[in-house]
Amino acid sequence: MSDLNSNSSRHQADPTQWERDLLHEMLMASVAEKRRTRRWGIFFKFLTFGYLFLLLGLFFWSDELAISDAAIKEHTALVEVDGLISSETKASADKVITGLRNAFEDKKTKGVILRMNTPGGSPVQSRYINREIVRLKEKYPDIPVYAVVMDICASGGYYIAAAADKIYADEGSVVGSIGVLINGFGFVDGMEKLGIERRLMTAGENKGILDPFSPLRENDKTYIQGLLGELHQQFIDTVKEGRGDRLQDTENSEIFSGLFWSGEEAKRLGLIDDFGSSSYVAREIIGAEEIVDFSVEEEFWDRFAKRLGTGAANVLVRFSGLGNGLQIQ
Repeated sequence: MSDLNSNSSRHQADPTQWERDLLHEMLMASVAEKRRTRRWGIFFKFLTFGYLFLLLGLFFWSDELAISDAAIKEHTALVEVDGLISSETKASADKVITGLRNAFEDKKTKGVILRMNTPGGSPVQSRYINREIVRLKEKYPDIPVYAVVMDICASGGYYIAAAADKIYADEGSVVGSIGVLINGFGFVDGMEKLGIERRLMTAGENKGILDPFSPLRENDKTYIQGLLGELHQQFIDTVKEGRGDRLQDTENSEIFSGLFWSGEEAKRLGLIDDFGSSSYVAREIIGAEEIVDFSVEEEFWDRFAKRLGTGAANVLVRFSGLGNGLQIQ
């Protein structure tokens, strides 16, 4: 009561006293708040710096672990060459070469396996891949490359495999077919029987070469045979360059005749080095049992579009009544 009375008496003596008291209390409260804010600010700064130092320590620690793990947990890189070799397939040069580059550039890669399961395809795409393997081997001399044949490695597939340091296969694999072909059909006699007249106009006397509705001219046949011979010789030279003295009796044209053999016979001819699967080569030859697949897969939308196109074609065939005996794959 005495404080109230004293305050009341002061306020009565000086009407502005209460304003000064209020301002004084607000000022003291503000000072106290700033002190609390500064203390919390210092606390959070120390906490932040501590957190950053912790992250930095973990970073260097994990980096050291990664370096040590790299020496311990090296892996075998795998790149698939599966199916027809073409610019529009999974076994295109773009996809295979991308996978190979990624495999060689990985610091944990101890060796690379090309897993082959292909009947061949484009000689150009095959040559691209062959040359890229040769280039990568020169750039990364400490990383060996092994081709491992599954069911078949023929024609363009063998063109690619010849660049590997060694080729492994199964005794029942099909290997070889070192040759080049071009094929088609002739409908001249059928058109004559049906009374169909062929009207072919060209600018350039050889523009209609190999037209299936015109008789095969001797000059056309000679020219195409010469072209095939040139491409065949490129294939032979590439195989000899890759296999070297391992090929048996290279003077015998049978090896380069386009024939293909079982894995057992292919080993006798020097077309492969030994028998073994991918896991065997990774474990026993490369010495890194863990296999990491670097194969480049098709994008989801590419797979979807292909399936959609095939499905639409199947529906069209079914509704058109042409589906008896016809399969679209």
